[in-house]
Amino acid sequence: MISGDLDLSHGEEWKPMVYLIRPENFTQLGQSFVGKILDSSEVDDQGHFQFATVTNVEGPNLLEVVVQKKGEQYANRLENENPETDNYFPVVWNPGETLKLNAAIDRFQSSVIIENPTTVNATLLKLRDLKKNAFLKYQTTLGQLQGDEQLLEREKALYEYQSALMRFADATKELFPALMTIKWVSPEGNYERIPEFLVGQSRKWSAIFPNESWVQELAVLADKENLPILIGDHIPNLQFPMLDGSESNLKTILEGQKLLVLDVWASWCAPCRLENRNVLLPLWKRYHDLGFQVIAYGLESNRAAWENAIEKDGASPWLHTSHLEGDQNPVMDSLRIHTIPANFILDGSGKVLAKNLHGEALVDFVANYLGS
Repeated sequence: MISGDLDLSHGEEWKPMVYLIRPENFTQLGQSFVGKILDSSEVDDQGHFQFATVTNVEGPNLLEVVVQKKGEQYANRLENENPETDNYFPVVWNPGETLKLNAAIDRFQSSVIIENPTTVNATLLKLRDLKKNAFLKYQTTLGQLQGDEQLLEREKALYEYQSALMRFADATKELFPALMTIKWVSPEGNYERIPEFLVGQSRKWSAIFPNESWVQELAVLADKENLPILIGDHIPNLQFPMLDGSESNLKTILEGQKLLVLDVWASWCAPCRLENRNVLLPLWKRYHDLGFQVIAYGLESNRAAWENAIEKDGASPWLHTSHLEGDQNPVMDSLRIHTIPANFILDGSGKVLAKNLHGEALVDFVANYLGS
């Protein structure tokens, strides 16, 4: 039996209903309009609800208990905007078990309490608390970062939020909470900046539960051919049309170099331009004679704008290349990326040592690697 009590004191905007949703595959977990509606229950004047006996369900099940605002047409719409007010909570339930929840209807996810939770549900509650606290810190940081030039700072704040969740997934021994974490790390399913996490989770759970359908689905999602090149992999021998009109390739450029930054940028990208002036130029001046090189691939379609940006930023000392095909180009396709600024830090063999390090993080990495 699944039942509970809701605090309705701030529930004027909310339907006095609770819905029980079952995602039927990993892709549907935490997503709107796709989960199967197993049951619904009216909330009485005292805030009590109780689902009827759920039949034809084998356990264990990762289910979603959901509330909706008045006027919402769909019972299976899930909010992933703010853990403080999101309208659903995941629970693991076996047929025959008693599961009782208490929550405030207007702060459903953040306020859920499960009476005498099983180990797996206690883990989900810990995950919820971690997510809520990390998100609050993230939102506070975002409020201080405005404007295009602070894009990298906002990305760093997002990564720090995601990292708290990723550490949880890496540490937990519970499959369902780990799968929920993977979805909460990126509800929109964008793992371009963190593909190593996705691959690591797939390897971890595939080794333990190779026949679990959701784990098999995760393995497809984590196929390296569908993700950006990973740390530890080697970059293919990319072909480069150089700024001076010549042709070159990555293997040739790597000859004699100890460390190479493959920088993917654009003349129209404000944080890229700042990185040129404030980070890459000082690094090149200080470490070039020690075996440090930069090759900058521009997402350009206008040669004059490209050349002008290089000149204004003082970026002419290092290597520049572009197919002048905008963001639809062979290099982006080979790297399997869509977002800039992006970079790959390579050793002399073309092995990826690190990715997407910017500002002081990049400065520190170069200094530590080359010794200064």
